[in-house]
Amino acid sequence: MLAPVAAGVATLAASTSLTGVVGGASWLGYVAVAVVLVACTGLALRSIRTPTPLVGLAQLLVLLLLVTGVFTGSGILAIIPGPGAFGELNSVLVAAFDQIRTGLPPVDPTPPILCLVTIAMGMVAVLVDTLAVGASAPAATGLVLLCVYAVPASLSDTMLPWWTFVLGAAAFAGLLAVDGNHRHRRWRNRDAPGLGVSPSSASAPVAVVALALVCGLVAGTSLTAVGTVGRLPGSGHNGQGAGSGGLGVNPFTSLRGMLDQGNPVDLFRVRGLGNDKRLLRAFTLDTFRPNQGWTLPDGPMPAGYPANRPLPAEPGDDGTAESRQIQIQPVNWVDVWLPVYGALRGLQDVSPGWYYDPASGAVFSERRQHVSPYTEVASLAEPSKSQLETVVGPPSAPAAYTRISGVDPRVIALTRQVTAGETTMFDKADALWRFFTQEDRFTYDTSTASAADSDALADFLLNGRRGFCEQFASAMAVMLRVLGIPSRVAVGFTTGYADGDTRVITSQDAHAWVEVYFGDDLGWVSFDPTPRSDGRGYVPPYLESSSTPNDQSATDSQEVPSVSTTHVAPSDAPSAQHDGAGTGAGPQPGAPGSAPGWAGWLALAIVLVAVVLTAWVRFRAKLARNRARWLPLAAAGAWLLAVLLTAWLIHWMLALVLLVLAAVALAPAIMREIHRRRRWQAITSSTPGAADAAWAELLDECADRGVPIPPSDTLRAAAAKVAQQHHLDQTGQDDLRTVVGVVERSWYAPEGRGEDPRFVSAFEGVRESLRRNAPMSWRGRLFPRSILRRRNR
Repeated sequence: MLAPVAAGVATLAASTSLTGVVGGASWLGYVAVAVVLVACTGLALRSIRTPTPLVGLAQLLVLLLLVTGVFTGSGILAIIPGPGAFGELNSVLVAAFDQIRTGLPPVDPTPPILCLVTIAMGMVAVLVDTLAVGASAPAATGLVLLCVYAVPASLSDTMLPWWTFVLGAAAFAGLLAVDGNHRHRRWRNRDAPGLGVSPSSASAPVAVVALALVCGLVAGTSLTAVGTVGRLPGSGHNGQGAGSGGLGVNPFTSLRGMLDQGNPVDLFRVRGLGNDKRLLRAFTLDTFRPNQGWTLPDGPMPAGYPANRPLPAEPGDDGTAESRQIQIQPVNWVDVWLPVYGALRGLQDVSPGWYYDPASGAVFSERRQHVSPYTEVASLAEPSKSQLETVVGPPSAPAAYTRISGVDPRVIALTRQVTAGETTMFDKADALWRFFTQEDRFTYDTSTASAADSDALADFLLNGRRGFCEQFASAMAVMLRVLGIPSRVAVGFTTGYADGDTRVITSQDAHAWVEVYFGDDLGWVSFDPTPRSDGRGYVPPYLESSSTPNDQSATDSQEVPSVSTTHVAPSDAPSAQHDGAGTGAGPQPGAPGSAPGWAGWLALAIVLVAVVLTAWVRFRAKLARNRARWLPLAAAGAWLLAVLLTAWLIHWMLALVLLVLAAVALAPAIMREIHRRRRWQAITSSTPGAADAAWAELLDECADRGVPIPPSDTLRAAAAKVAQQHHLDQTGQDDLRTVVGVVERSWYAPEGRGEDPRFVSAFEGVRESLRRNAPMSWRGRLFPRSILRRRNR
């Protein structure tokens, strides 16, 4: 009993390492449900001596039913997977891999991420349970659990919390100790020396794991060749090492934080711009998450056009403007994005596997990779101020570029105050741009001011007013959408610095700005609200009349970093779908149908109670028998209640399904307990049928233990088999003789029934002797043969 519990606890403890890559704590409930279901399935099937391979397959099936019921809406009877459910799961997993590819750790616990975590840790639970319980090799689970730690350790940008290592080490040590204690109990009757249970031998696994943990932590803090800060050996300090590492740009803008400048690394060398200065766009963000920032939308990348073929025209490019050929040579660039200037018209020297999305203006691939030099054919033409002022109201645009929610009322009021009296769309955008860039309202800094408000956006606009480009671009884009103006955040690079006829763009040129949609005729127009003074910014002609003196005063040699870059290894990312498939539907934490917040704490408390009761059952031999009888039932009830509460945290329907399954599974045991109590009542009340009830109960006890007594046997022959086959001790045999004597008198001399005052205590003594010498298996308790194969009496 303890081995499956220890295996499940070890898996659950190891899963806490995911705190470094998955935000929040809601995912832990999903993992707990999966681990408990896997452990209970293994326990039930092994109690009926199911072969180990079939147990593993059954556990995987239960995991599939759980994932189908929780993360899809087209399962047969809600939990049985069919073609539709498998299609949904595929979409959900694609969306999860896409979020991992484009997000920053810790990623949001969206339904796709929760599904991926549930599947991954569920499979780990199956493997650990199979090794520790089925194969009796718990030490081998150490490698599996180590792999669980290795994945978030390599992805997280910071060290994993120390307590997750302590939990994992303690749980693994407990798993080894449980197995060692089990083996010692099996060998305790051997005469060979050294096989007895001693404190030193029982504590050996704990000592070994504790020593390994200390050595690992010391090595992790002193040896920096391998760490948990998101880079691999050989990538070098700044991406220019001997390895194949490089730099990429994070597809996320935050509302608070500090800019990690790092050492400058050359990313691109550009020729063909001449004296023109333009912003180099890598991709755009259209989804605002309140109190966090701007991100890519959930789901796979959109269907795109092959970038090495003729491309459709961007909005605002009628083809009449001059085409410019711009040679871009990536130096230390490793990413899924191919940055471009202006309105893209074509790409040359681009390998297959790159796609162009005209809606977002981005060129992307399905995996991170080093990019060979390429040539962009583009239009650098920009609309004039007079053209922009002809657009009065917001033009028709996809809903993704106008959708906004969760904006603090103070931000809305400030937006309307800043744009009061402005009539055209350009005037409103220009007013917001001037609000950020003029009159020393805001300060450019590599970190935001200390938090003084629970709403990050309101805090930045009303209190701190200090930050770098991520905060400025995020804030202006939100304010534009509050006015109903289509907008998005562009992420890319500033103009860099001149090196002869080449412009060099470094990691410190990474930047974020705002793009506003002025309709199909004028397209997307750039507004950079960051109050820069380094000479690398770009003020387009339509904003020059409103520019501040600082915009033109700095020299090209000054360097101020902007948006952060990220060290990445050129490993393959999951493939992006090009069929436009959306994400699968799954219940959001806290959505209608889920449990209130207190249910999670109650479930945790009941799990602790269940663990204590289970341990008490395990060592109940040290207690008086009459005080330990209720423990197995109490422990089972606590585990069942914990599972139901945890399922309720996900959705009430899952809790209901589990409750029904539990009721069906426990029905035979409940019926057996009802029969037992009825007979006990008849025995203790000395009714005319007391002797018959006692003998029927003893026969059922034998049947439940797998040794049924044939109905053709005589009373004394049956009693002899009971004593012999169940190895009754002397006390039990004496009590059995008393019971048999009372039964014989009730059958053959009815007038003498009930004369022996020792009958009730003798009957209980026989049951106690059966418990001591022929303990009932879990199969006998859960699926009693006396109920499933009842004989006609």
